[in-house]
Amino acid sequence: MEGNEAGLPLSGVTVVSLEQAIAAPLASRHLADWGARVIKIERPGTGDFCRDYDHVMNGMSSQFVWTNRSKESLAIDIKSESGRKVLDALLPQADVFIQNLAPGAAERLGLDAASLVRKHPRIIACDVSGYGTGGPYSDKKAYDLLVQCEAGVLAVNGTEAEPAKVGLSVVDIATGMYILNGVLMALYRRERTGKGTAFQASLFDSITDWMSYPAFYTQSTGKPLPRTGARHATIAPYGPFRAGDGKTIFFGIQNDREWRSLCNIVLGDAGFADHPSYRTNPLRMQNRDDLQAHIERRFASLTGEEVLRLLDAASIANAHLNSVEAFLEHEQLHERSRVQSVGSPCGPVMSFLPALTIPGLTPRMDPVPGVGQHNQAILSELGLSEET
Repeated sequence: MEGNEAGLPLSGVTVVSLEQAIAAPLASRHLADWGARVIKIERPGTGDFCRDYDHVMNGMSSQFVWTNRSKESLAIDIKSESGRKVLDALLPQADVFIQNLAPGAAERLGLDAASLVRKHPRIIACDVSGYGTGGPYSDKKAYDLLVQCEAGVLAVNGTEAEPAKVGLSVVDIATGMYILNGVLMALYRRERTGKGTAFQASLFDSITDWMSYPAFYTQSTGKPLPRTGARHATIAPYGPFRAGDGKTIFFGIQNDREWRSLCNIVLGDAGFADHPSYRTNPLRMQNRDDLQAHIERRFASLTGEEVLRLLDAASIANAHLNSVEAFLEHEQLHERSRVQSVGSPCGPVMSFLPALTIPGLTPRMDPVPGVGQHNQAILSELGLSEET
């Protein structure tokens, strides 16, 4: 560990994570950000297969760099006698154990959460799976896009003509955040009771919670939430609008006050707010295309920046339609020093600060480890050798 981690909220917490891909590594990286010592167990030689998703960051995977800074890498074969000896020496020192092995593998090795808490009553242990325990899918392998398909995410994303996946690993991210939530709750519970906790998180259950709105809408109306591309499915006007200089800007109306402000200040026609086709959101949804055309006729004499200034003056939320390149140059990132650099076996790589800001505390931004980089130090600490 580097820097002044002693003052961070999770200082003194040791996490052992038998992890790969995204969900579990993302959760443990969030713990590392705020001071936890995270020992990442990897396969000897190749390590976490996420290391080879691409090689665009100085020869390292962009997704691996994202999810693995500030960790120690311990490369052992947990199925071997020597590897299991190391793990058995490490577990009594762990506060938290996370694993996302293939279905059934942890149970066969006695590394499932319930078994570990029976053996180590103060440990917080999390099993991460694709579809949860029980049910016909419990043994099915799962990856982000496949679970997006099973949970109906593609059905609500894209255009009327064609469904689309979410461009981010949204299922993995959701799961990582629920793992993090579970660990923090269990740490608080242990502080009060002295007892550890065994819990489970799954990709399917995590995105099920995130799918509540479209699922409730469909169950209540008897019809699917429509796919509307970049426009909001149930609120109008809310989405992209073209200005006179060809730029696309976004804005959204959330209530009657904002609707009237749009008509008065941005469209220059206060009376339009009471037009019989548009005075309520359900009416605006029914007549969305005509409303879009009316707004864009007004915008035709304005540049995108002029429209955005009017929207700001009317206190209406708005946004540029940025590319990723434009996002990387975003003034909000750079004025607040949100873009940082961390070390890696391949040299410095870009990283973003953690999303939380805690006044007076600086989160860890330590290097991304190489495979097995910390074997010698960890084994020495345990009183073991490389030949164990």
